Amino acid sequence: MNSAKPFSISKWTVYEAWLRVRANGGAAGIDEQSMSDFEQDLKKNLYKIWNRMSSGSYFPPTVKRVEIPKDKGVRVLGIPTVSDRVAQMVVKMELEPELESVFDNDSYGYRPNRSAHDALAITCQRCWRYDWVIDLDIKGFFDNLDWVLLGKALRKHTNNPWVLLYIERWLKAPMETSDGQIIERTKGTPQGGVISPLLANLFLHYAFDKWLRREHPHVQFARYADDAVVHCRSEQEAKALKQAIEQRMLDCCLECHPEKTKLVYCFDEGRQEAHEVISFDFLSYCFRPRLVRNRWGRMFVGFTPAISPKAKQKIREKVKALKLHKQTGLTIQELAYKLNPMISGWINYFSRFWKTALRPLMSWINLKLLKWAKKKYKRLKFSYQRARKWMQRVCNTQPYLFSHWQFGCRP
Repeated sequence: MNSAKPFSISKWTVYEAWLRVRANGGAAGIDEQSMSDFEQDLKKNLYKIWNRMSSGSYFPPTVKRVEIPKDKGVRVLGIPTVSDRVAQMVVKMELEPELESVFDNDSYGYRPNRSAHDALAITCQRCWRYDWVIDLDIKGFFDNLDWVLLGKALRKHTNNPWVLLYIERWLKAPMETSDGQIIERTKGTPQGGVISPLLANLFLHYAFDKWLRREHPHVQFARYADDAVVHCRSEQEAKALKQAIEQRMLDCCLECHPEKTKLVYCFDEGRQEAHEVISFDFLSYCFRPRLVRNRWGRMFVGFTPAISPKAKQKIREKVKALKLHKQTGLTIQELAYKLNPMISGWINYFSRFWKTALRPLMSWINLKLLKWAKKKYKRLKFSYQRARKWMQRVCNTQPYLFSHWQFGCRP
């Protein structure tokens, strides 16, 4: 600590922030400096961050603009440099404990000791108890977050001058495209920044959570960042509340997506009225009526979640993009080393609810592996059965080679 510095920031805090940033990983920013590059001169790089933040002379570099394809358009990410991520983490570590004490219990996104699975589990329970769901979609939330309203919310919880100073600078930091074009910003917070999820939760705590608790205290909801579902007892209540939420978002300089925000009837064994919309997607799971088995073995219709068709399609596209059949220079062990982190992630996330819906997808990956084997080995080229028997022998001798083989999807 240096008493000559106007802001009291511990060097140890900066180091701890680096450890968290390194654990999270991530791509390089606009300066193309990777984690390993930053670590080569770690002491000097961390000292520079501490010195500038403590003196008030830290100014964030431009944010790297990256476009990710999504349904009917692109999602714009803003990727900060590694050093800027460390600086943002310093501020997050200072601000997060204060905000955590006030955040709503039904806010699950980007919070310590909470997960998407927690949000899915409580939503599943409430879909059994409530007949209707408002599937809420905020149009371009991260791009349209209002700075004035966010500033008011921040100042309710902190008067720390360096926290407020650096958040303001990050909000105003321009984006830079791959061809060097500088894009100035007047609203929003870059999706991809370390501090952005915390700011998003703070904004929606007042714009949505606290408002809903105050104006409609009997209503239950689950929110994961800007993705939310609200439960209602009747269609009349759902229609009125949907209108109220849409107006509330407009009052907060946001807009509900007119097509994606919808009312959903939770059709199941005990609720079989005729309604047009009886499914919704939440956190890449699709909630809809399915045949399920109760504890006594009887089949009945339940309103339950499973991996969504969109999520399945994205996984298929990701596997296809790898072009496994062209990677014949790899051994099957090397192929497993390459694929297993992705497959394990999919299984860990999508097998929590209705895991049988994931099995056809894992079996499809086996078909891709068979195609690879037929390309790699001439003796297998013209016989599917011979290739399958070869893969089965490998599976019998190395049953833990691929993550989905352990999951029970053997060739």
